[in-house]
Amino acid sequence: MDTTVQNFAVANLRRRPVVIENPSFVAGFDPATTSPYVNYASPLPGAEPTRREVAHLVAAFRERGLRPRVEFALSTAPAVEPALRAAGFTTEEVHEYLVCTPATLTMPPPAARDSAFVPRARTPHTDEEFDAIDAALAEAFGSEFDASPEGGARLRRIQDAGGVIRFVPSPGGGCAGAASCSAPAAGTGELSGVGTRPAFRGRGVAAVVTAEVAAEMFARGARSVWLESSGDGPRRIYERLGFRPEGTRLYLSISD
Repeated sequence: MDTTVQNFAVANLRRRPVVIENPSFVAGFDPATTSPYVNYASPLPGAEPTRREVAHLVAAFRERGLRPRVEFALSTAPAVEPALRAAGFTTEEVHEYLVCTPATLTMPPPAARDSAFVPRARTPHTDEEFDAIDAALAEAFGSEFDASPEGGARLRRIQDAGGVIRFVPSPGGGCAGAASCSAPAAGTGELSGVGTRPAFRGRGVAAVVTAEVAAEMFARGARSVWLESSGDGPRRIYERLGFRPEGTRLYLSISD
């Protein structure tokens, strides 16, 4: 599965508005944001980077005022880690990723009819809905990024390009929580941006949007969907839906 996930990561970076490549790395950039979760690089499977290729990669980030950052499944390119560390990269994070397939997906049980709030997933269509999703995710993830018109536009581009986005409207308007998945590549898709506003946590929002996004991806022919999980609470939700641990991804960056 590591190779499938790595092939997806490379293909997904090539969808960015700006793409820089050399024989070992693909870096994707979106000039509308400085977010490190959007602007990063990943190696080609089997890459054995030279010092010149690493320097070229670092320069691509520095020219844009960004922190050099690389994400990848370690087993797919063992020579990459020592080459990057020799250039000053250090560990930012190590994430386990979980995978769901059509055979393992388990839809969450319906909420009780007498519940004051019943989460129901919807597909966004209007700019207002995309902006509401961006605002909800910004609140859900704390200080990781700020809501912006560019964020809403980016979500629309994901959906227009073949990705899947689902959100749960909040009772008073806006968005209670959402999830998104980029268009599939290499038979898989990354389910990311799963977030619930604090006021709606513990009510099944994350489970509903995650399951609905995965189900739609499978309906479109994806053989798997994967995500990274942090924290025991979210992981338990994903495991109940049929996600199973499959591998590890390493994040390396150069501190500013």
